[in-house]
Amino acid sequence: MDMQLQGTTAFVSGSTSGIGYAVARALAGEGARVTLNGRDEGRVAAAVERLRAERPDSDVSGIAADFADPDAVAGLIEQLGDVDVLVNNVGLFGLAAFGAVDDAEWQRYVEVNVMSGVRMSRALLPGMLERGRGRVVFISSESGVSVPADMVHYGVTKAAMIALSNGLAKLTRGTAVTVNTVLGGPTYSDGVAATIGQIAAAQGVEATSVRDAVIGQNATTLLERFIEPDEIAALVVYLASPLASATNGAALRADGGVLTTTL
Repeated sequence: MDMQLQGTTAFVSGSTSGIGYAVARALAGEGARVTLNGRDEGRVAAAVERLRAERPDSDVSGIAADFADPDAVAGLIEQLGDVDVLVNNVGLFGLAAFGAVDDAEWQRYVEVNVMSGVRMSRALLPGMLERGRGRVVFISSESGVSVPADMVHYGVTKAAMIALSNGLAKLTRGTAVTVNTVLGGPTYSDGVAATIGQIAAAQGVEATSVRDAVIGQNATTLLERFIEPDEIAALVVYLASPLASATNGAALRADGGVLTTTL
């Protein structure tokens, strides 16, 4: 299916690996000119070269910036120019007891998980509205709806992303610009795979057995396996396309059925 993204420009934050990279690769495959992002210049350059190798006809570039640093984000925005598709993907993730997360760590999660989307949307949404077209997609999580007790700080920031996206959508009334959120579920990203590999090595077992045991602890998953990053990316590409013109202000699930509510 032609997603009608040929010649559009896209920026994906936090896209040197995992879901972000999968989204960037999928957009590039549909003919979008894609800018990758990560904190480290070396990793950004490597991701750009990898994507060019996987999509030889693609137009790919990269900008390094740490979203925990407002000045770095301002510099990134200065380099970007007009963007048709903004994917607010960058985010911190981690398990921690509520009492063990101090104010500084809370602030770091807010800066990266929430203020990244605030700053990028504040910079790029007005141009979309002026040009009369554009897409903003937030990558949130089912943890923003059902906040886990062992990562309250993460879940709260993911809930804030959902609220931010919904509020921004109301600014697009009567235009061809949309703002939506994807609620991802347990995804076998590069980081998750590395962690499971370390656990498996320490236990002297196969990584697949650890992976299956971890997902088996999730009592509500209907998929009964980890989601692949490409499966999240497929929904993002649809929302980024003109085909999703009637979807705005929505939080769409790619959670494998983890959430048990109907709405």
